Amino acid sequence: MQKKARLRKQFKKTGIDGILITDIVNVRYLTGFTGSSGFLVITKNHAIFTTDFRYKEQAEHEIKGYRVRIEDSERSGEIKDICDACGIKKLGFEDQGMTYGFYRKLVKRKIRLVPVTSIVESLRVIKSPEELSYIKIAVKRAESAFRKLTPFIKAGATELKIALKFEELLKKEGCKRMPFEVIVASGFMSALPHARPSGRRLKKGDLVVIDWGGEYEGYCSDMTRTVLIKGNNMSRQMELYKNVLEARNRAVESIKSGIKSAEIDNAAREYISKEGYGDFFGHGTGHGVGLAVHERPVISWRNKEEIEENMVFTVEPGIYLPGFGGVRIEDMVTVKKNRAEMLTSLPRKLKII
Repeated sequence: MQKKARLRKQFKKTGIDGILITDIVNVRYLTGFTGSSGFLVITKNHAIFTTDFRYKEQAEHEIKGYRVRIEDSERSGEIKDICDACGIKKLGFEDQGMTYGFYRKLVKRKIRLVPVTSIVESLRVIKSPEELSYIKIAVKRAESAFRKLTPFIKAGATELKIALKFEELLKKEGCKRMPFEVIVASGFMSALPHARPSGRRLKKGDLVVIDWGGEYEGYCSDMTRTVLIKGNNMSRQMELYKNVLEARNRAVESIKSGIKSAEIDNAAREYISKEGYGDFFGHGTGHGVGLAVHERPVISWRNKEEIEENMVFTVEPGIYLPGFGGVRIEDMVTVKKNRAEMLTSLPRKLKII
């Protein structure tokens, strides 16, 4: 109920008298619906959820505070009927959650459409105590699975075999889905921030970047650890790790409510640049995590968004040297007034296997 009230407060500001929500993640946020097909129309006095026959019983079980409708015609026609019945003159729609083809169908129905940007995402960015408790369980599941994975990370094992074992362990911890495909990247492949697991076998002296997430009640966690396979002359690998860890620490120490996103990014980026690796850290320092594994806020030099209490995001600086290897350390935090509260607890000291 509170979420609907907060959403309705935006109507006057945007000049709409109703809104169409089609992004299925936003539908889940507002209703708790866990299916894959459905949309909402919310006005000052009405709240309607529509889905197809497959989800009839599920919707009636999961959704409270909305009138549930089952589609019996083409979707744009259903929306037109709802607009007419509710007296909607200006219907807001998510400008990033609708295809152009569907937009054209609604226009042909003579529905007056008004694009709105991030109207639900602006609510999702501040996590409630319940959401935070779900995220903490998603973190706990992910960390427990990683501890059980450690014996399988060794010279001779393939990236793919490790990744498959990790997915098995995550599901055994209770994760109903993977927030994203597990990344296991070793040796020169670890210089690719989003490398996909391959048949490459881990070798002595390899840096191994492992990036994964857990899940609970639809909420995600996201973390990365880099380990080192014991070998000869590991000084360069250890130097990279030391620099990334210090950059991570400086970024975390900078976090407080009221700071700009770019300032957190700069805390990590300036240190890595000072150490001579600025050209090898090309992505942002972090991103929000919730029902989606990538959401607001974006922790980047490009983003001036003000950080607020109860936001949840990652801190994940990295250095990636082509042809040699890379290091990334990723933790999750939630924001308190004058500090960051760590959500992840796995050791950050370099693990040499």
